[in-house]
Amino acid sequence: MADQQDPVFQIQRVYLKDLSLEQPNSPGILLEQEQPAVDIQLGVDATPVADGIFEVTVTATVQTKIKDKTVFLVEAKQAGIFEARNLPDEQMGPILGIACPQIVYPYLRGNVADIIQRAGFPPVHLAEINFQAMYEQQQAAAAGAAPSIITQ
Repeated sequence: MADQQDPVFQIQRVYLKDLSLEQPNSPGILLEQEQPAVDIQLGVDATPVADGIFEVTVTATVQTKIKDKTVFLVEAKQAGIFEARNLPDEQMGPILGIACPQIVYPYLRGNVADIIQRAGFPPVHLAEINFQAMYEQQQAAAAGAAPSIITQ
């Protein structure tokens, strides 16, 4: 039996939380010969669900346009429920902001590519993401927004 104070980190479940596809200008836009511009936005969110239980969500928004008209818009949220207990406070941020998104993201990539292909388009493959760099950038931005107490 595990000691009550042993560190615990485990996946409870990974699931597709939300998925939408819009083709507001079909069928006319499908006859265009011009290559569409692709815009991809990603986000990560961690929310406590219960004591030691967290939901981590990775969100992708993929929009393709020809000129000012949308070809398609996909919004997807892939989530995971993780148990994280008895871990030092300084490790919780990186676990929820780096480790958990790295676990969830491959599922999101597959679901986004699949829905785009099922809609009749060539799949858009989301690039690999360095969640550590993304997390560090967010931490630096947050620190920059906070009043600095260090003086030179």
